[in-house]
Amino acid sequence: MTDATAPAADPAFQAIAELVRQHARTRPEHAALIQGDERLSYAELDALMDRVAASLQRDGLRPGDAIALCAQSSPRYVAVFLGALRAGVAVAPLAPSVAPDGFAAMLGDAQARWLFVDAAALDALGDRADTARCIALDDVAPGRGFDAWLLPAGARPAPVDVQPDWPFNIIYSSGTTGTPKGIVQPHAMRWSHVARGATYRYGPDGVTLLATPLYSNTTLVVLFPTLAFGGTVVLMAKFDAAQYLALAKAHRITHTMLVPVQYQRIMALPGFGAHDLSATLFKFCTSAPFHAALKADVLRRWPGGLVEFYGMTEGGGTCILLAHEHPDKLHTVGQPAPGHDIRLIDDEGCELPRGGSSAIGEVVGHSAGMMSGYYRQPGKTREAEWFDADGKRFIRTGDVGRFDADGFLTLLDRKKDMVISGGFNIYPSDLEAVLREHPAVADAAVVGVPSLQWGETPIGFVVRRLGAEIEDDELLAWINARVGKTQRLAGLQCVAELPRNAIGKVLKRELRERHVASGVAPR
Repeated sequence: MTDATAPAADPAFQAIAELVRQHARTRPEHAALIQGDERLSYAELDALMDRVAASLQRDGLRPGDAIALCAQSSPRYVAVFLGALRAGVAVAPLAPSVAPDGFAAMLGDAQARWLFVDAAALDALGDRADTARCIALDDVAPGRGFDAWLLPAGARPAPVDVQPDWPFNIIYSSGTTGTPKGIVQPHAMRWSHVARGATYRYGPDGVTLLATPLYSNTTLVVLFPTLAFGGTVVLMAKFDAAQYLALAKAHRITHTMLVPVQYQRIMALPGFGAHDLSATLFKFCTSAPFHAALKADVLRRWPGGLVEFYGMTEGGGTCILLAHEHPDKLHTVGQPAPGHDIRLIDDEGCELPRGGSSAIGEVVGHSAGMMSGYYRQPGKTREAEWFDADGKRFIRTGDVGRFDADGFLTLLDRKKDMVISGGFNIYPSDLEAVLREHPAVADAAVVGVPSLQWGETPIGFVVRRLGAEIEDDELLAWINARVGKTQRLAGLQCVAELPRNAIGKVLKRELRERHVASGVAPR
């Protein structure tokens, strides 16, 4: 089925908020957003967006200004986000899990005129919250109530001609690599995600289930295409594997985005096979390493295509693995997306020859979907950029990888995570893959720690499978018998779980700090 208001395969730019208005006119009663018993039709969503946009204009906000959102996923959250966009106002979605000092720094950096919050934000706000700037999306959070702040029903904003280069959102990096930076994504970058939507069969009859938080780029790359094509989005405020499957079955979902740890938990449920998931067209994954064995299990037992996106919130180049079409390439993150230029550079910033399968270097990328820069941090922006001999701008990923003879990219590790021990480069992902081969290991992470003898040395952290019994020393001896002499782990510790952020990335910095604080010297 086609929809005249849906974007074509390679469309000219349109404002996403205006596509919602078109769907509200052509299919007003169709469900746009569902969460539990709450349902917003396209007509209701469009009207609420108008009231938000008009209220922001009343308060003096102009195109290029910013608001911030810190709340659980909800239809109201999406309406505020889209309403701000309709007014030309950028949105800074902030994580409720951030500590108060970091939260205050991000809020100040974004220069947000209003902060929309709910109960989930209370810890982040701390006891120094500027409640005069807060608008409460529920009855618990501090500040002015949302309903009292809104203009009455029927309010319409002054029309705004949104331009492709205007800021769409300011997303703060996850903090897994240091102090979060505000990544400014323009409307053109978000539109590039919509433009490829026809490839993945988004449409007016589609139903997308989202269980990742709305402050994450991981979620937004699926949310906006679904709504741009007139589909329905089902939101989960908090992920639970069993509840996810129940919702997927009840709503007959066609699309979903999950991070690897969520796939792992869903596939491990004893009752997985009892759920009818036959309506699924595409499942997406991004944000963290997606191991080949898990991909294979998803392909075997969950109908529909499986697509892995490799890229950064900053944009640049994206690689796409159509796992269902290339089951022999599950160890890779796929090939460069159409129109995306992905290259490798060495430590001196020199481009490595193309076409070889042995060259290892940092991945850099160029595409239509690129950040404008880090918000108010031109120096950090320059550090993230690389220019080729012709002056073409690329974004540096910080990831180390190599292309195979077929043009598929294999990631070796984050550049910062590579361990240089006695002059040898050790890639933790190689060691983690070996550890996961042991039947007692459910998950693993390897980090480099200081060593007087070698400069750095690798140590491992392992999560045992349920019911498995193995001593740390036994597992350490097992892996060291299977890797090269220079790769051997200097220590290994079994832990209850690996620290992760909300979208599943292992917090390796936290593991390093935990090890250093323990005072245990590597062997």
